[in-house]
Amino acid sequence: MPPALLQITNDTLRYWRAFAYYARGGAFAGSHEKFFDGDRRQACHVFGAALAIRMWHRPHYRTTSYAADLRANLSNVAVPGTGMALSKVCVMRPVAVGFLLIGAPCWSFVAAVAKAKRDTGSYFSLRKIAENYREQLLKPRDWFSLWRTNSRLAAGHSLCVKKETNGWGDYDMENKWAFIEKGRNKGVAVSPVLETPALCIKHKNEEGGMGIHFFRNALGGGDWIIQEVMANEDFVANLLPPGAPLSTFRVMTASRLGLPEGRRGAGPAVAAIACVFRAGRAGAATDHDSILFDVDVATGKIGRGTTNMQWYKLGPQHAAPFGSVRWAPPADTLNHPDTGKPVTGAQIPGFEDRVLELARDAHEKLLPRVPLAGWDVVLSKDHGPCLLEANLSCNFFRGSFDEAKYVDFIHDYFAYCDTVSPV
Repeated sequence: MPPALLQITNDTLRYWRAFAYYARGGAFAGSHEKFFDGDRRQACHVFGAALAIRMWHRPHYRTTSYAADLRANLSNVAVPGTGMALSKVCVMRPVAVGFLLIGAPCWSFVAAVAKAKRDTGSYFSLRKIAENYREQLLKPRDWFSLWRTNSRLAAGHSLCVKKETNGWGDYDMENKWAFIEKGRNKGVAVSPVLETPALCIKHKNEEGGMGIHFFRNALGGGDWIIQEVMANEDFVANLLPPGAPLSTFRVMTASRLGLPEGRRGAGPAVAAIACVFRAGRAGAATDHDSILFDVDVATGKIGRGTTNMQWYKLGPQHAAPFGSVRWAPPADTLNHPDTGKPVTGAQIPGFEDRVLELARDAHEKLLPRVPLAGWDVVLSKDHGPCLLEANLSCNFFRGSFDEAKYVDFIHDYFAYCDTVSPV
């Protein structure tokens, strides 16, 4: 057998053996030596995949179970070129197990071949295919795989908190009103809320009692958070097309305060590890439709832009080989595609104090025991820097970060959670 094919076979068997070991409750501590020649990154990825199966029926801080949260959050996500919502493989645990055992290696092989073609111009470079397959199967870098690892950590760690406190503790901050209320009490700059107890909204032309809607403010015990529509400050607005929505800086922060003191190690208790500027598109209601520009957390300078919207194309019209979605990520851009204005290279004014420190301070005051948080920081025209919300099952939006430190961080939390609250 050619060495490249042997490597592919061995990597597949390694993945299956480790996955089976973890899924049956095998201990995470030391497993990177047992299965992965000391590679912590591989251990974290495969353990996370098996942890999803182990947590399947366990409660989740956002809903009734981990499986229910999967089905909700993957209902609008599809592997590019398939058109099929990933929630379909979450209908029941045996289907999910089958997907992780068979679908993941197949997906990884197709991705490996496609990347080999892009890199070498040939579909038959076995050495390159084997190299790509190992990375995609055992230590992927794509935003989706990292998002799932972060989400599994949040779900697993929240069970440790629940075991200790009989409640979700800091994970309650996923609730948008609880977040705003605690932020107001702790002196954190959260987005302002209108003080009016309720609103009556009427359509200007409908009659006979139609077109009338009543909204009771959460501030007074209702279900609605009533806020004014904020505008981007001039620096942000000048990077965007007319009609672009409020555009945020997604800051990822990592806290070691959810670990026992003896396991926290050196370095800051809470650190900002990544930042992405979500540059909204013309006519969009929110910056969920945006170009994702990486931001250097050390300097506050905006880097290259990209998008992950190809992951949100559902339906057979987007399926390969005749669909409209490319498997490969789109090319990076330096400019906003709606205007041609340069965005890359812009320096965010007051980045350290107005963006990073705001997120770090909020993490330490509002949810110190949550490992990772994604903060939507807005630089608003009338209210200055403020936070819209916190995302605890967060992703990097293809932003850059220190991979070695991230892997060590995830490893330390997985090792702790597996001993405190094994599932």
